[in-house]
Amino acid sequence: MLIIAGHLTVDPTERDSYVAACAPVVRAALATEGCLDFSITADTIDASRVRVYERWESEEQLLAFRGSGPSDDQQTAIIDAAVHRYIIASVEDP
Repeated sequence: MLIIAGHLTVDPTERDSYVAACAPVVRAALATEGCLDFSITADTIDASRVRVYERWESEEQLLAFRGSGPSDDQQTAIIDAAVHRYIIASVEDP
């Protein structure tokens, strides 16, 4: 299993429209085989921060979905990013 998690920084006046424009990507990811969870959401406190969370069964499934990455408009809107990939060896219930 693999998790992609972190945040993007965008112009605070554009954050909500950025998140809304990501809805088709979220829908597509959630419909993709191997995607266990996928969200792009507005941060509760920081008006410039967009939270990213993805959970995939495998690297191959992630890469098959990812393709060429964000659209040019989305990429241009990102001022900064801190998103990391975590490879999960095991999962346990609490």
